[in-house]
Amino acid sequence: MHIKGVVWTLGALIVLFAVGMFVPALVALYYQSGHAGEFVLAGLLVAIFGVALMTWAGEAPSQLSHKDGFLIVALAWVVLSLLGSAPFLTTGVTASLIDALFESTSGLTTTGATILTGLDNMPRAILFWRSMQEWLGGMGIIVLAVAVMPLLGVGGMQLFRAETPGPVKDKLTSRVTETAKVLWFIYLGITVVTGVALWLAGMGLFEAINHAMTTVAIGGFSTHDASIGHYDSLLIRGLIVVFMLVAGINFTLHFVALRKGFTISTYWRDEEFITYIKWLFILIFLVGMITFISGQGTWDEVIFNTVAVATTTGFAVSDYAMWPPGATMLLLMAMFVGACAGSTGGGMKVVRVLLLFRQGMREVRRLIHPHAVIHVKIGKHSVQGPVVQALWGFFVLYMVCFAVIAGLVAMTGVDMMTAISAAAAAITNTGPGFGDVGPASTYASLPDMAKVVLMFGMILGRLEIFTFFVLLIPEFWRK
Repeated sequence: MHIKGVVWTLGALIVLFAVGMFVPALVALYYQSGHAGEFVLAGLLVAIFGVALMTWAGEAPSQLSHKDGFLIVALAWVVLSLLGSAPFLTTGVTASLIDALFESTSGLTTTGATILTGLDNMPRAILFWRSMQEWLGGMGIIVLAVAVMPLLGVGGMQLFRAETPGPVKDKLTSRVTETAKVLWFIYLGITVVTGVALWLAGMGLFEAINHAMTTVAIGGFSTHDASIGHYDSLLIRGLIVVFMLVAGINFTLHFVALRKGFTISTYWRDEEFITYIKWLFILIFLVGMITFISGQGTWDEVIFNTVAVATTTGFAVSDYAMWPPGATMLLLMAMFVGACAGSTGGGMKVVRVLLLFRQGMREVRRLIHPHAVIHVKIGKHSVQGPVVQALWGFFVLYMVCFAVIAGLVAMTGVDMMTAISAAAAAITNTGPGFGDVGPASTYASLPDMAKVVLMFGMILGRLEIFTFFVLLIPEFWRK
């Protein structure tokens, strides 16, 4: 392990992150909404810290090992979440350090859980910083660094392997730098298209930019307390549903489709995509039947809220926490399934759940045919035994972590429904839950210790479990 290389790379990431803090300052100056100086101060302090780390570490590392990659990614999400809280403190928006850390961690991990109220009258620089944090976290500031690190003398393959959620498609290009650039161009392109579409649909330009960033990042932060329910427009709601669906698809699939001229057949040949669409249709149908029978919710509310939860975006147009228990239970399940692998969404990912289901069915068939050779397949490809075993390991760790987080939150005095849904919303990076943390509420009322536990859950979910647990193994630290 190259400790100084890890420190230097982390310092470089911090400097890049600090540069981002100057953008809200420009927003404040343009709209004359105040707090430009506070953002400049926060950016300077963070940049100085990053430069200090780089100076201490010396020259840029010539290479990074896979161990370095895991450590940098884990440290980056923790350190950048900590530093991202600086603007909330310098502007005085949050009343405590814990609240500032919670808002920052939620933003960068694209969870979308918030402790803030009064968003409709909040300074635009603050709103923009919240959205920008989610946008940077959506694809991962690590992958952004991979695209520029070669310019600084650092290779990025180890970072890319540790950051990109798996399982994923094959590499898009022969060089990881080009791969990262392609992903970011696609990500930026979809963001621009989303923003323009929302603007043309009737949103103000500032709101359209903010919601474009948080939609494509599958983050869910809004510029209004009522979230998308603030906009009484079926067109705006429909567009956000479409772009949430698009952002929930594997980005490498977007690349393949783009390279082939955006042929629809590219998507329909991908089994995870087909499962993703089928699952959403089934979910919308079931939730709709339950809510309509009980006389609650309209068809547009059901479609929007269900897609928002299933993709782990966290937007809302109504308080779905008040729907019948059957509907809320389905939505809770949808959080855990999440979006596609290689997307900006959270959860366990559709392809993992699909493989686990097929592995379970294989074991059922083997009870009937003990000596048969039955393969678990995705499309035409058989999934090897080690991959299936790793998936079961992931599933067990994921559920154990969820149970532990829920238990710890409950121990702080939070009621069981709130504790369970908050833990699920944190580890799946969904945001709003049920109970006291539903879409019509915030996390502000939770005890500080519960917020700390949930912050850990957010980062754990963003790291997809394994990246954290590998750091706990003694062999990882041995030479």
